[in-house]
Amino acid sequence: MAKVQEMTQGRPLPLIFNFALPLLAGNVLQQTYSLVDAAIVGKFLGINNLAAVGASTSVIFLILGFCNGCCGGFGIPVAQKFGARDYSSMRRYVYTSLRLATWLSIGIAIITSLACSTILRLMQTPENIFEEAYLYLLITFLGVPCTFFYNLLSSIIRALGDSRTPFWFLLFSTVLNIALDLFCILTLGWGVAGAAIATVFSQGVSAILCYFYMKRHFEILQADHPEEYRYTPAIAQRLLGIGTPMGLQFSITAIGSIMLQGANNALGTSCVAAFTAAMRVKMFCMCPLESLGIAMATYCGQNYGAGRPERIGQGVRVACGMMLTYSAVMAIILWTASEHFALLFIDSSESEIIQLTARFLHVSVSFFPVLGLLCILRYSIQGAGYTRLAMWSGVSEMVARILVSLIAVPLWGYWAICFGDPTAWIFAIAFLIPAFAYIRRRLSRLTNT
Repeated sequence: MAKVQEMTQGRPLPLIFNFALPLLAGNVLQQTYSLVDAAIVGKFLGINNLAAVGASTSVIFLILGFCNGCCGGFGIPVAQKFGARDYSSMRRYVYTSLRLATWLSIGIAIITSLACSTILRLMQTPENIFEEAYLYLLITFLGVPCTFFYNLLSSIIRALGDSRTPFWFLLFSTVLNIALDLFCILTLGWGVAGAAIATVFSQGVSAILCYFYMKRHFEILQADHPEEYRYTPAIAQRLLGIGTPMGLQFSITAIGSIMLQGANNALGTSCVAAFTAAMRVKMFCMCPLESLGIAMATYCGQNYGAGRPERIGQGVRVACGMMLTYSAVMAIILWTASEHFALLFIDSSESEIIQLTARFLHVSVSFFPVLGLLCILRYSIQGAGYTRLAMWSGVSEMVARILVSLIAVPLWGYWAICFGDPTAWIFAIAFLIPAFAYIRRRLSRLTNT
């Protein structure tokens, strides 16, 4: 039997830290693949193909972000019912979420696949990379069901306090992904399309294996009564009520990112290539911050379900201490070694692109404490079930990126692109701090009545 863990008792620091470690390892694996994927494309297929992969990054984040947000939202009531030890209701939520995932993922895959060309045109994708960007985007969108189910199953397992099992499946997926990347690109010569096919196939295999493992080893998910397997409209409505705002939060954020990337695409292939390389490094370095946030969602969800809101504030303070320590270490690393990271993707002769990549990373890492606090507060608010409130932080990010794209980029060019994300983080945190204070007061009143 796989091990589940309650986070409603004991010191918050070791609970959050130990839960976040496998999440961190998993996120590092994902971003390692992303780095390797971009490195293979950039080194073996050239700058134009690297730019083709990067030209649609924000669009992919818009769609896959919505899917991943929904999956994270579907896991919140599971964590709450697990914390309350209402296992029958918990299982109803699990099996209803699987039905919803089927319908949602297929519908999203069909709609987005038909819109690929239009999306890339709207983003002002340069003609010399348009065809490759289209293939990469199309294959990625056709693989949405694979991504959706893998993330949903991982979210359910994490809701039960087990962050280690998803890591092992992600490790398998990453190794398979890299091997298929090399095979499809170098051996079969499928180019950018091969990179997308490798990603979709490896996620599909991992989702299937994760499902059968979960069915066999998590006895707590085995239904006591047949009705626990049935689709329940009321539960589906609650899942959508929590999952949809979380998905929209990512998508709304991505709309601003699309605007920003469209403005960057208009600056030329060199800026697109630099942006692609820098984003891969930035996303890798953000892994601990994102992992800490995800850990807080489970921690807060379980304690909310158990009726222990005082532990939520304790957990947030502990998480902030860990976040600040990490941000200081990363500032030293990226300010001294950004150009070396750029060489992973770009030939040393491309001096302009290397400098543009380093500039982006220097600006981003300077604002990591803001990003870290954003992750902690946003996921904590979501874990307590206030996903609609958290969604408005995504609106704040969107507004900031749109303003940068329309006003700052025409004036200051690539410098404005570098400050696009930090500006969005500042806008979001200005909303999240008072929102979290409001929720803490509300939960305290509910506990005292």
